[in-house]
Amino acid sequence: MDLDVFVYAHRAEWDRLEALLQRRRRLTGAEADELVILYQRTATHLSLIQSSAPDPQLTGRLSRLVARARSAVTGTRRASWRDVTRFLTHGFPAAVYRSRHWWVPTALLSTAVAVLLGWWIGTHPEVQSSIAAPEELRELTRPGGQYETYYSSHPAASFAAQVWTNNAQAAAMCLVLGAFLCLPVVWILFQNMLNVGVGIGLMSSAGRLDTFLGLILPHGLLELTAVFVAAGTGLRLGWTVIDPGPRTRRTALAEEGRAALGMAMGLALVLFVSGAIEGFVTPSGLPTWARITIGVAAEAAFLAYVYVLGGRAVRAGGTGDVEEAERSVSVPTAA
Repeated sequence: MDLDVFVYAHRAEWDRLEALLQRRRRLTGAEADELVILYQRTATHLSLIQSSAPDPQLTGRLSRLVARARSAVTGTRRASWRDVTRFLTHGFPAAVYRSRHWWVPTALLSTAVAVLLGWWIGTHPEVQSSIAAPEELRELTRPGGQYETYYSSHPAASFAAQVWTNNAQAAAMCLVLGAFLCLPVVWILFQNMLNVGVGIGLMSSAGRLDTFLGLILPHGLLELTAVFVAAGTGLRLGWTVIDPGPRTRRTALAEEGRAALGMAMGLALVLFVSGAIEGFVTPSGLPTWARITIGVAAEAAFLAYVYVLGGRAVRAGGTGDVEEAERSVSVPTAA
């Protein structure tokens, strides 16, 4: 394509579009129709230039022009409670449901790794001695030791807030770092499973595994599920970089990245619930069976939420991405 000829042929349209956008008074009906037509033409021109004869200066001007025109055509949209409700009942559960083929295997494999690590540590005294001195291990695992007092060592509200912040950061890191070919996600996940495995191994070697499970299960079921969802989504995002499928890599990353961002906000709410359970239920004086029942109920409620609302949303065409009107302009690309 001869860029100079192309610019000469269409400069008047671009200038007219810019003039319409600079109008301070309301446009007439004919001018509004003209604005829409010029916006569509300019978006196509931008696509042609990007694919056939990229010029940084011209591309920058047309990109700004198309963005302004799109804002004028679609209008400014403000978030409302309807958007929040739609996100919680449609967008977030749909995104989690769509990612189930990633986070469910991640959860199963990670749990197996934690159990194996726990068995290895619990049955090998030399491994235990490499973790800490015998006196320190006894202080960790004895009745009233550090494993038990950890959950009541701070006021419940501040402890819950601290736990929520730490877990939300770990989940966000899994989601964000997944784009780096999955490797950081695997490392973060392994570190979490190692911590669980050490607890299982040390407490089982002291004959107090039931106490450990009674402490970790009330909040750990929901907490670890949220981490697994974040890790699975991060792995999916990383795989999108490797294999975007029929979409362009840029489009695939944009779609999956927006869904992952929404999941980060949704998982923050899930982790808030697990943090509240960890701060108020786990160290409470309730019987062990009652505390575990609360944890199991929270986990069951989340899974039902994902599989019922999420499955329904996906069958209705939901993907967890923002609505089409809120996405970036998608224009034809010249062959």
